[in-house]
Amino acid sequence: MLSVLRNRTYRHLFVAQVVALAGTGLATVALGLLAYDLAGAEAGSVLGTALAIKMVAYVGIAPVVAALAHRIPRRRLLVAADLARAGVALALPFVGSVWQVYLLIFVLQAASATFTPAFQSVIPDVLPEERDYTRALSLSRLAYDTETLVSPVLAAALLALVGYRWLFWGTVVGFLASAVLVVSVVLPGAVLAARSNRDPVDADDARGVGARSVAARSLAGIRLFLSVPRLRALLALDLAVAAGGAMVIVNTVVYVREELGRSAGDVPLALGAYGGGSMLVALLLPRVLDRVADRTVMLPAAFAVAGLLAVLAAVTTAGGGAWRWPALLALWAGLGAAGSLILTPGGRLLRSAVPPADLPAAFAAQFSLTHVCWLLAYPLAGWLGATAGLPAATVALAVLALVSAGLATRAWRTGATVASPVAGPAAGPVAGPVAITVTVRPHRRQGRRPVHRLPLHAPSGRALVRHHHHRHPAAH
Repeated sequence: MLSVLRNRTYRHLFVAQVVALAGTGLATVALGLLAYDLAGAEAGSVLGTALAIKMVAYVGIAPVVAALAHRIPRRRLLVAADLARAGVALALPFVGSVWQVYLLIFVLQAASATFTPAFQSVIPDVLPEERDYTRALSLSRLAYDTETLVSPVLAAALLALVGYRWLFWGTVVGFLASAVLVVSVVLPGAVLAARSNRDPVDADDARGVGARSVAARSLAGIRLFLSVPRLRALLALDLAVAAGGAMVIVNTVVYVREELGRSAGDVPLALGAYGGGSMLVALLLPRVLDRVADRTVMLPAAFAVAGLLAVLAAVTTAGGGAWRWPALLALWAGLGAAGSLILTPGGRLLRSAVPPADLPAAFAAQFSLTHVCWLLAYPLAGWLGATAGLPAATVALAVLALVSAGLATRAWRTGATVASPVAGPAAGPVAGPVAITVTVRPHRRQGRRPVHRLPLHAPSGRALVRHHHHRHPAAH
């Protein structure tokens, strides 16, 4: 899996991701302590509002940035987002009121909503081979999981030496280091959608309707995402992940402290079990995906999330007993593993389903729509758990995961789908080759191998079709 790090460009981008995530983890710890300083017992409300602001920024900003990103070189866009995040982190130690926290958090998350989809869309161009890209996705998953485990430990070590406001300076260093690493490499140019000799966006701008063009581009990625059956399935799978993840993130402390009556020190152990399950799968999955299709891995994982939540509901309603603590750890590890089985191959699925020119818009759409899923799951885990009790919240999330898995299974069966470029009909006739994507329903005849998605290159309207067998990685 580490062989992809031999690619200098990817190695620098991966290290940039790791140091930025470490800085984000330090900021998360410091922000909680800052909220307590400013609001005391109301710190939970402050953090809850900050989380809502984060989700709103993610949902609203990413598609707009994707609509404008084609006008900005990708390296410049990534560096600008890193510098904006460093500037916000630099200002956070000096805030004196809650509204200032909210404002800075919105700017910070807007910059993250700019950086993350753009970063994700660069990696397929840096690593065009399916095998290498799969390993890059696993490394990215490991980076996120490592951040959840390492950052709290690093923050605790630093807090033994300095005040919590100094943690924000660590965040600044992380974002600045990320910017330097991005500057140190030359990124591949973005693939442009096929258009006529006159670019329709420029023509619209000349007519004074640039704002309408930006609005159309903002929605184009979402329309593209929702028009492809496999991507609709991916969205449903993301909702299943959110159902399991929201229960862990929101209610771990409630389970450990209230339900099981254990000490505060056991809370990070439970969260570590969740991260450990995810990391284990991320390490092992690349070899599995070399031999099996994404669908074979992802759909059963979604049903596993529903099953694990159902078992959790049974454990919650059971009587006391020391056995419930190891059971909770096992369930948390299982939810982490199931989530990783869905999230890790997600980039492969997205890349195989849309034309290369539309990858930035597709990644931005996934970024926004995925956080809509979390906006739905968080209240079910938190508010329903507080009002109706943990068993009711767990059952509701289990049903949500089960329905999501069923919808994903149904959507992924759909055949004969074309993902066309988002440039739209206004682009006019195409003078050169056009890349389109076709998904073909597998043959049902006995003895025949299924035929899956493959790129078709159509110069001047003539399609050249090559059939690949099921075992080809790009077909999954």
